[in-house]
Formats: sequence, C-alpha cells, structure tokens
Amino acid sequence: MKLGSHVTIRNGYLAAAQEAVKLGGKAFQYFPKNPRSLSVKSYNLSDTDNCARFCQENGLVSIAHTPYMTNLSIEDPEMQQVMIRSILNDLDITEACGSIGLVVHFGKYKGPEPLQGYKLMIDMLNKVLMNWKGKSLLLIENNAGQGVKMGIMLEELVQIRKLTNYPEKIGYCFDTCHAFASGLWSGHNWTTVMEKGIKLGYFTNLKAIHLNDSAFPSSSFRDRHANVGMGYIGENNMKEFLNTSVIRDLPIILETPSSQEYSHRDEIKYVYTLANN
Repeated sequence: MKLGSHVTIRNGYLAAAQEAVKLGGKAFQYFPKNPRSLSVKSYNLSDTDNCARFCQENGLVSIAHTPYMTNLSIEDPEMQQVMIRSILNDLDITEACGSIGLVVHFGKYKGPEPLQGYKLMIDMLNKVLMNWKGKSLLLIENNAGQGVKMGIMLEELVQIRKLTNYPEKIGYCFDTCHAFASGLWSGHNWTTVMEKGIKLGYFTNLKAIHLNDSAFPSSSFRDRHANVGMGYIGENNMKEFLNTSVIRDLPIILETPSSQEYSHRDEIKYVYTLANN
C-alpha cells in the first residue's frame, strides 16, 4: 500500500520527499507554492529534478494540491485568468517533481442558478487543459458540501469529466472525510458506494485517496478532518475501506492533525496495521 501524508515544502521539494520517507511513507502530498496565494511561483529546477530523481530511486509516489483559494467555478473574468495562470503554474511544478497529478476541489458556485456553476467549471477546465501538454493529471476532488452542495456525488464528477474537451487529462481524488460529511458514504454503505462507482466508471480514473476521518457525523456537510479511527467514521469502517480492491494500489494520503503526541509517523504505522489485519 502506497501510504503517506501531506508534507511541507518549507525547505524545498527534495526535502519534502525526504521527510515523507522519514515518516515511513511510500507516498506524499505537497502544496507546489504558498497555499494562500494564487501568484505564479518561480521555482528551482535543480530542486524539482532532485525531488523527481529521489522519488524514483525510493519508490515514492507524490501528488500536489492547489492553493485553498482555487475555485473552478469562479465567475469574475479577471479572477478566472488569475486562476488559470495559477493552476498551470501548479501543474508545471507538479510535472517537474515527477508527481502523478494535481488535486483541485470540485467548483463552488453561490449564484442563483446552480447550472451556471457547472458551466463555468467546464469552461475553466477547458481553458486550463488546452494549454497543458504535460503528463501530470488534474485530479478533481469530491466536496464535503460545506457552503455549496456541488461536487458531492460521484455522478457529478464523472459527468463533468465527460463534458470537458480533455477528459484524458483529468482524474479523481477521493476524500473520505468529504464523502462522509456529504452523506455519500454513511460509514456503513461502502459496498453500495463502490458498486455505484464501478458502474459509473469513476474508479477507472481514480488516482489518489485522501484518508481522513471526520470530526462531525455523516451528512453534516462540515469539512473537519480527524485522525483515522478517532472520528465518526471509526476504525471498523476505515478498515473495510482500506481492504477494498478499488483503492489498494493508489497513493493514500493523510491530511489529518499531527502533533508531538501523535505524529503522522505514528498514524502511518496505525493505518498499516488496519490495512493488514
């Protein structure tokens, strides 16, 4: 199982990959730049090359994640251009680091006509991907439904990908906390969710997992992560999830709280015991 956690790039991309190994990970996630900025970042090619080489030599798989402010359903034309430049910059860094893809949340639109939000998202994806020639994929992540209930159903993710001009450049990232918070996964219906995903073709293009427990009950529409086995999803439901064939070969990333008392190194060990028992 390719398990790991989100790591900082504070000391560079190579250092992030090295930190992932120190934590006992076989995978990791990082922000290509400041997660609170949409500015285009100039990056050190030597550092990204060394990161890619280190990952290849150590059997590490990595994914990147767009900044918090990224919204595929933004309406303002000026902000659309800012967003497009930012995502393309993130994709450049993702590719340079040898990462399989860049995670971006499903769009959020607060206007009076929900359909407009989907149209804006498809248009944004087309504008980004028409200019993207690399191998790294754009990985659309399911939402928790907090604020706007877009991107909470597998049908939405599959349909959006189909309606773009470049479906071959798009994959998915499945977040367990988001799925639980949105009500897609109750914690007890994983077989039903899995069967639906297989029928829709969702799992064919699933490339990464965010493994997070939830600090709030299912259908709460609240996006608050908890450590695996310590939230409302719970140990038994997480164990069932980890032992299903559709996710076993994918990079599985913890985005959970980490402290001196309970670090990601500790949690990675714990998750491995869950998956192997």
